[in-house]
Amino acid sequence: MNASTPSPAQNQASTTPLYGGVTNRRVTVRDLAAAKQRGEKWSMLTAYDALTAGVFDEAGIPVLLVGDSAGNCHLGYETTVPVTMDQMVMLSAAVVRGTKRAMIVADLPFGSYQESPAQAMHNAARLMKEAGVGAVKLEGGERSARSIELLVEAGVPVMAHIGLTPQSVHALGGYPVQGRGDEAAHQLLRDAKAVQQSGAFAVVLEAVPAELAAQVTEQLAIPTVGIGGGPDTDAQVLVWTDMAGMTAGRVPKFVKQYADLRTVLGDAARAYAQDVRTGAFPAAEHSFH
Repeated sequence: MNASTPSPAQNQASTTPLYGGVTNRRVTVRDLAAAKQRGEKWSMLTAYDALTAGVFDEAGIPVLLVGDSAGNCHLGYETTVPVTMDQMVMLSAAVVRGTKRAMIVADLPFGSYQESPAQAMHNAARLMKEAGVGAVKLEGGERSARSIELLVEAGVPVMAHIGLTPQSVHALGGYPVQGRGDEAAHQLLRDAKAVQQSGAFAVVLEAVPAELAAQVTEQLAIPTVGIGGGPDTDAQVLVWTDMAGMTAGRVPKFVKQYADLRTVLGDAARAYAQDVRTGAFPAAEHSFH
């Protein structure tokens, strides 16, 4: 087989759909690149534990993100900033153990890569060696380009994240939409091209105008993953607790809730408590004799 002849694996990646496709191996960066070439849109959800990750894996979600959003919706923090590397390794390892097919991408949390490319490499290696993830994600465009380049050169697949970067919540003064106005739009385009040039295999576009996200998607060869980026990105990602209706209170505008699990679980807990109070549980069929 010469260099110009596609391998069987390359041929399979170029023709197999991400959703409902190959089930005998993990989804790879090559599969995602082939999906962009075919124009196939794909979904990504966050996951933080083996049980939930297994449900999403069985549902066919091709990519699961162990996000530092665990800080907000799993660990009880107000922001993602307090999340540590040890926590990310523990959560990521659980998600890997609970899945068979999905590509598992893990966030590098705040303070684990900003100091230097060498720091980024050290902590990315932890996520790959100790947790077994298939890729890492980090925030920042041009400012993170050198770290992305070093990781990719070392064999670490990197998903970039630009637009609204939640780890910068204090610098941004909240969670405003990014890329509005000519100067901001031009910077976002520069950031997108910088992470692609550095070797990122995909880029998350968070909270950017739909028209700008569409422009970025058209100009990049790598897949774009929208979260509040409108309908024209190559993929979409949501925090699973938002998607499934577990999050209390207001959710971001870009969230569509596909269930009301908070009510379902609350009703189940209340029914259980009532049965215990009245003596209906445990009944004879729940008891040993």
